[in-house]
Order: sequence, then structure tokens, then C-alpha cells
Amino acid sequence: MYKNLIALSLTLTATLTLTACGGAPQQREAREPEAATGVVDKQLVEGQHFMVAAATPLAANAGYHMLEQGGSAIDAAIAVQAMLTLTEPQSSGIGGGAFILYWDNNEKKLYSIDARERAPLAATPSLFLDSQGNAPRWIDAVVGGRSVGVPGVLRGLELAHQRWGKLDWQPLFAETIDKAEQGFKVSPRLAKLVELEINPGLRKMPTASDYFFPNGKPLQAGTLKKNPELADTLTRIAEQGADAFYQGELAQQLVSAVQQSPIAPGKLALQDLTQYQAKLREPVCQGYHQYQVCGMGPPSSGALTIGQLLGILEQTNIAEQQPNSAEAVHLFTQASRLAFADRDYYIADSDFVEVPSEAMLAPDYLASRASLITDNDMGSAEHGQPVAGEWGQDLAYELPNTSHVSIVDAEGNALSMTTSIEMGFGSTVMVNGFLLNNQLTDFSLQPRDQQGRLIANRVEAGKRPRSSMSPTIVLSEDGQRVVHVIGSPGGSRIIDYVAQTLVALLDWDMTMQQAVALPHVTNRNDYTALEQGTAITDVAEALKARGHEVKVMSLNSGLHGITVTAEGGLQGGADPRREGIAKGQ
Repeated sequence: MYKNLIALSLTLTATLTLTACGGAPQQREAREPEAATGVVDKQLVEGQHFMVAAATPLAANAGYHMLEQGGSAIDAAIAVQAMLTLTEPQSSGIGGGAFILYWDNNEKKLYSIDARERAPLAATPSLFLDSQGNAPRWIDAVVGGRSVGVPGVLRGLELAHQRWGKLDWQPLFAETIDKAEQGFKVSPRLAKLVELEINPGLRKMPTASDYFFPNGKPLQAGTLKKNPELADTLTRIAEQGADAFYQGELAQQLVSAVQQSPIAPGKLALQDLTQYQAKLREPVCQGYHQYQVCGMGPPSSGALTIGQLLGILEQTNIAEQQPNSAEAVHLFTQASRLAFADRDYYIADSDFVEVPSEAMLAPDYLASRASLITDNDMGSAEHGQPVAGEWGQDLAYELPNTSHVSIVDAEGNALSMTTSIEMGFGSTVMVNGFLLNNQLTDFSLQPRDQQGRLIANRVEAGKRPRSSMSPTIVLSEDGQRVVHVIGSPGGSRIIDYVAQTLVALLDWDMTMQQAVALPHVTNRNDYTALEQGTAITDVAEALKARGHEVKVMSLNSGLHGITVTAEGGLQGGADPRREGIAKGQ
């Protein structure tokens, strides 16, 4: 419908660097910009057999090589995650967690794996409170061992590999081990983020400071960086399985790094590692037009909030609106306000809290929410009442880092995995060549809100913090065919990035590359943010006239997606705001 409408003019912010994408059958080499400024246009990548889209060219290549050898989507994902630990250490890695959606094309069934971090068993709701019961500023809670949750990504990948792996476990790590030993070229994006010192702990924590600031100077783009400690860690994991990480010497070293952190020592114990298990959970699917939009249930807020947002939008005429128009932006932001209002009250780890998932997606309830949309901005939306009962408003904060991987293998199996260590560079606790997460700051730092009501997403022993990570797989109406695989980093804005991309794909008939490059708009029930340097800013005055509080700012997503055409072909797209690529055959 609007496939040729979009002429984008994106600007590269200080936290962005980009490369072009390559793919087969028209294979192209990824190329890097000479400087960390300007935008490299990315083209749709087409293939007939398999496809991978990931956040660095080396990571995409690692996954591609596994698919080339006949590996499954999960085999490729393990190789990608290992390489991201090395080449994109600020965003994800084996010291973090992930949500994994996996489509088994033989069974015609979608699975979801919760590999989210857990709070230590010694954690209490007062984990972040001082002796007077006051919580620190979020940024002050990030640094050090106190913010570290039990890493889950390796157990999640192991569980998936046991079920769907085709290649042996050990070779999946070989490419990263070699790069860690021989060295990889530091990307402009990584170099810029180190230079900006976006995480206050990066210079303060000795091990991380030595790695990212050799001889006291920040890593330089294009230099060869070796990581022999990570090579040794991955060698042990490759040879001994994930148990090498969760038990024995590596586990003890990890625990010691957390408990003896120079800043804010943490409560993580060896028992927390040995008892950790990834969990199979039921995916959450919401009908949208003739599709099923499926994602990860709690503790992710992604699928429920996206499901609400789309369910509200389906009762509007957004499909008839022109992309980037004031009316399209208005409708999207109002639906997003309403969805985020519910998210902040009701969603937390469903092992600890009864989340009213069905009620939140009930057609009558969504219709009642949609009826609140008028021609003018509604301001701060009140949460609805899908069920009786009351929680306090969650004020947890998520910053825009993380990484997303989309894969379709030669047998039609598909994977959508969002993986994270949370804040850029995580807790800045570094051990055995990798950074540890700060995911415990995804909990509400205060257990009660200002009215004294308990907050669903408060810290509790063994609990998994709420997340906005939104790995998504779109299925045909009958649930028998994958149509799109998509996801993004971006903190709590992930939800809007993915939802807007879905509107572009399902309402406006864009290609995957056009959809991921569409100028962004977000509203998390706060203000309407428009992506700076893009055509979307042209509607700012029209939105202000309708009562919107408008902020023009960088909206740095990292969308990676794959479309499976009705004929079985593959079309991959990679976000032009970052350095990732899609690659296929």
C-alpha cells in the first residue's frame, strides 16, 4: 500500500555507528563508515534457504556459518550469542539473560523460553534501600555487585539446544574462541560508547577499566582487541557444557566478583547459580487482522503490552492513515499510553504475582480502552481495571541497551531472541572476560508506591524482574506459518519500536527493511517522542495543537527482522541506526 512512500533521512547520534548489510543470492560485504557520523543506507536482503539478522557483522557471520553447515536456528543463535559477548559486550553476553521464541516448523508449534535473570535467594524487598528506607537514584543503583541477577542466557540456550539443536554443542563456540584469541576489530559504535562513559562504573571498576581503557585511554575504533580470558571461559563451556559456567571454578570466580565488588557488593551466592533453571512458558498471542502476533509472557511485559496496543489500534482506522502523518502518530501514541498505563500496574513475574493476562487482552476490555481515545492527547492515562484488585504503580527504569537476533533456518524453524545485560556495560562487574548484568534494577527499587500499595514488580528472593524485551513472531491466522520474525533493543521503548514496526508491516504493507527504518515515535504514558533528524518531526506542531507534549530526540532502536513470503522466500532487514546486518542464502 505504501511500499514506496518512505524517504528517510536519519541522523547518527553519538551512540550510533552503522554498516551496510549483505546477503545472498546477491551477496555483499558489510562496509563500515569511515567515521562515527552519517548514516549508511541498508537494503533488503533476500534469500531462499536461511537467514540471520544480528547486531554485529561478526555475530551474523558466526550464525550464518552454522546455518551453512546445516545447523538449526538454535545452533546459529548460540554462535551469535557467543560472538556478541565478544564484539558487543556493552549490550548482551553470557553474563546476562534472554527471552527466546522458537518456532518448530515440523510440529507447527511455537515455544518460549524464559532465560531471564533471577534475584539471589538472599535478596529482600529492601535490597536497594538505605537505613532510612530511601532508594538510591536508579543510576547509582546500577554499578556494582548488588545489581547483579543470576545470569540465565546459557541455561536458556542449553535447554533449546537439547530440544532443537542439530550440530554438536562444542563447535558452536569455535569461531568466537578464535576471534577472542586472535583479536577482533573494535567497531566505531563500541569505541564511541566507551569514550562517552555512558555507564558511571566503567572507569571505577578495576577489571572493566583495564579492559575498556587500556593504558588509561578508551578503546579506539579499528584497533585489534584480544580477550584471552573470554576465550578460556568459552573453551570450558564448549567442552563441558553450561555446567562449567554454573558450577565449579568459573562459578566461584563469578560469585567472588559479585560479593567482593569494590562498589556495592552483592548477595549472589554459589547456590543461586547451581539452582538456576531456564523455563518453558506459554507464549502470549494476540489476533491482529488476519495474523497472530506472538511473544513472551511475564516476566516480559512485551507481548501483553504490544497485544493491548495492537488490540486498541485495531479498533481505529490507523491502516488508512499515511505513515508519518499526524493522525497516525496520534492514534499510535494514545493506544500506547493506555497499554503502558496497565503495564505499570499489573505485569511482573507470574511465578510470584497473578498477572491478569487473559483479562488484559479480552476484546470487550480493549474496546473499552479504545473508546477513551479522542481527537486530542489524553494526557497521563489511568490504568484500567481488567480484574478486581489493586497494585501500586511501578517506577522501575530501563535504559536502551540490549541486542536482538532473528533467524530462520533451512527447515523453516524460526528464532526470535532478545538478549541483554540491561544498562550499557551492565553492572560493570567484569569476570573471566565478560560483563555481568545489572538486571536487578529492573525491579522497582521501592517495594511500595507513594500511597503505600505493594508494587507487583518489587524485589523478592528468586524472582525475575519485569522486562520490556519483546521478541516477536507473527503467524498466519491459522497458526501454521511464520510470517515475520522481529525484535529490538531499546529499554522500555522496545515495546513501541516493535509495535510500530508491526503496524508498518501488517497495516501499511512495507517490506521488512522499510519497516525497521521507519522514523520512530514513542509514548510510554509520558510524552510523545519523535525521532530527531527524520520526517516524523514535521508533524510536531500539529501534535502540539492537539495537546501533545512533544520531545524531539534520538530514538536508537536496533531492530532485526525477517519476513517469510507466501512463496517461502526470505527477506531480511537490519536497523540503519546500528551496525548490525542481515545475511542469508
